[in-house]
Amino acid sequence: MDLNKKSAENIQYMVDEITTKLRMVNTGAISPEHFSTSSYDDLKDIYDLVLRKQSFSPSEMQAIAEELGNLRK
Repeated sequence: MDLNKKSAENIQYMVDEITTKLRMVNTGAISPEHFSTSSYDDLKDIYDLVLRKQSFSPSEMQAIAEELGNLRK
Protein backbone atom coordinates (compact mmCIF):
# COMPACT_ATOMS: atom_id res chain seq x y z
CA MET A 1 0.00 0.00 0.00
CA ASP A 2 1.39 3.38 -1.01
CA LEU A 3 0.51 5.76 1.83
CA ASN A 4 2.10 8.67 -0.04
CA LYS A 5 -1.02 8.75 -2.24
CA LYS A 6 -3.81 10.81 -0.70
CA SER A 7 -6.92 8.65 -0.96
CA ALA A 8 -9.96 7.67 1.05
CA GLU A 9 -8.71 4.08 1.16
CA ASN A 10 -5.42 5.18 2.72
CA ILE A 11 -7.25 7.32 5.26
CA GLN A 12 -9.40 4.29 6.14
CA TYR A 13 -6.30 2.11 6.54
CA MET A 14 -4.42 4.62 8.72
CA VAL A 15 -7.40 5.29 10.99
CA ASP A 16 -7.98 1.55 11.42
CA GLU A 17 -4.32 0.98 12.28
CA ILE A 18 -4.23 3.90 14.75
CA THR A 19 -7.37 2.79 16.57
CA THR A 20 -6.15 -0.82 16.69
CA LYS A 21 -2.67 0.04 17.97
CA LEU A 22 -4.02 2.42 20.61
CA ARG A 23 -6.82 -0.02 21.51
CA MET A 24 -9.36 2.78 21.33
CA VAL A 25 -12.76 1.79 22.59
CA ASN A 26 -14.80 4.60 21.10
CA THR A 27 -13.78 4.07 17.48
CA GLY A 28 -17.01 5.66 16.27
CA ALA A 29 -15.67 9.02 17.41
CA ILE A 30 -12.73 8.61 15.05
CA SER A 31 -14.20 7.37 11.83
CA PRO A 32 -12.39 7.59 8.46
CA GLU A 33 -15.32 9.61 7.09
CA HIS A 34 -14.43 12.38 9.54
CA PHE A 35 -11.14 13.09 7.77
CA SER A 36 -10.57 14.81 4.46
CA THR A 37 -7.61 14.63 2.14
CA SER A 38 -6.70 18.18 3.18
CA SER A 39 -5.65 16.83 6.60
CA TYR A 40 -3.99 13.76 5.08
CA ASP A 41 -0.39 14.80 5.83
CA ASP A 42 -1.16 15.49 9.49
CA LEU A 43 -3.00 12.18 9.80
CA LYS A 44 -0.04 10.38 8.24
CA ASP A 45 2.31 12.04 10.75
CA ILE A 46 0.15 10.72 13.60
CA TYR A 47 0.02 7.28 11.95
CA ASP A 48 3.83 7.20 11.63
CA LEU A 49 4.25 8.21 15.28
CA VAL A 50 1.80 5.59 16.51
CA LEU A 51 3.43 2.78 14.54
CA ARG A 52 6.94 3.75 15.68
CA LYS A 53 6.23 3.55 19.40
CA GLN A 54 5.73 0.34 21.35
CA SER A 55 3.64 1.81 24.17
CA PHE A 56 1.95 5.04 25.14
CA SER A 57 1.38 6.80 28.41
CA PRO A 58 -2.19 7.87 29.21
CA SER A 59 -1.27 11.50 28.54
CA GLU A 60 0.23 10.58 25.15
CA MET A 61 -2.92 8.68 24.22
CA GLN A 62 -5.04 11.65 25.25
CA ALA A 63 -2.88 14.02 23.19
CA ILE A 64 -3.15 11.78 20.13
CA ALA A 65 -6.93 11.52 20.52
CA GLU A 66 -7.15 15.31 20.84
CA GLU A 67 -5.06 15.81 17.71
CA LEU A 68 -7.24 13.39 15.79
CA GLY A 69 -10.26 15.32 17.01
CA ASN A 70 -8.71 18.56 15.78
CA LEU A 71 -8.21 17.07 12.31
CA ARG A 72 -11.84 16.06 11.90
CA LYS A 73 -13.86 17.83 9.20
